[in-house]
Amino acid sequence: MQIIRIKGVISSAGFAQGNRFVVGHWDHSPIGPFGDVMWGTPDGRRILLAGNQNVADFVTSIYNFDDVRIGKLKTESDGRETSVDGLGLNLHLFGGVSRVIPFPRPLWFTKSVERPLAKSLMGVETFGTSSRGVSEWYQARKWRWVKSGTAVLDGNNLGEPSNFSQPIEVGFSEPPTKPAIVSLQVAIRFPFDN
Repeated sequence: MQIIRIKGVISSAGFAQGNRFVVGHWDHSPIGPFGDVMWGTPDGRRILLAGNQNVADFVTSIYNFDDVRIGKLKTESDGRETSVDGLGLNLHLFGGVSRVIPFPRPLWFTKSVERPLAKSLMGVETFGTSSRGVSEWYQARKWRWVKSGTAVLDGNNLGEPSNFSQPIEVGFSEPPTKPAIVSLQVAIRFPFDN
C-alpha cells in the first residue's frame, strides 16, 4: 500500500470553558496546501472546520468527527506563529524558544524508538492506526511551547491559551497537553488505494 506524506505545522491549545483547538497548516500534501481546525467543544463534541469539501473529505477519511463545517477559512503558520480566521473562529498563537530535531528519521525509528520517548516526554504518540484503519507516523522537526495567544469564538473572547482540559478523541493520538506549535512531516498509509 502506498504511503503519502504531508508537511506543515500542527498548533494546539486549550481555552476557557473547555474549548480545545488543533490547527493543521499544511504546505505540502496530495491535495495541495490546505488548513483545517479540529475543535473539541466543552460538551465533548468533535467538530472539523475546513475551507472546502476536498479538505473535509481528506481529513474525515482519517479522523472521526461529530460535525463538519465548511466555509471560508484561512490558516497561516511559519512554525513560530499560527493564526486562524474563519467559520466563527479568530485565533492567534505565539511560540517561544524552538527545540529542533535536525535530522530526518526512517519510519521504523519513529515507530520503535521515538514512540516511547515522545509518550513519556510529551504525552503524544508518534505512530498508530486510526479507527478508519489509516496508519500514521508523526515526525516532528521542530517544536515550541506556546507563550501567548488569543481566541475569539463566535464573538466571545476565550482569553489566554491554557492546557487541554480533556482529549479531543478524533484519532489514535492527542496533541501535547501544554499548548504547542510543532513543525513536522506525517507519513500516511491508507488501508486501500485512495
